[in-house]
Amino acid sequence: MQKMMKQVQKMQEDMQRIQAELADRTVTGSAGGGMVKAVVTCAQEMREIQIDPEVVDPAEIDMLQDLVVAAVNDALRKAQEESQAELGKITGGMKVPGLF
Repeated sequence: MQKMMKQVQKMQEDMQRIQAELADRTVTGSAGGGMVKAVVTCAQEMREIQIDPEVVDPAEIDMLQDLVVAAVNDALRKAQEESQAELGKITGGMKVPGLF
């Protein structure tokens, strides 16, 4: 029983370390063939948005807004996948409630 408690404690420490590392790790999502890019952390925080000047046309602001939403969603999906992959290394694929 004591051995199991030590393993659980080590897993918790490893998970905290990985979560701290993931807070700084970034991924990039894109839309419109790369004309709009969003950079987010694996902690789901947006860091940067890049918009190619070619897509900035006041007559097509709706399209630009849709591209920004698509790029951010793509980046957030990638961040979540990377977070789950890293934490899965520690938990052995076991789903732990409250984690990402």
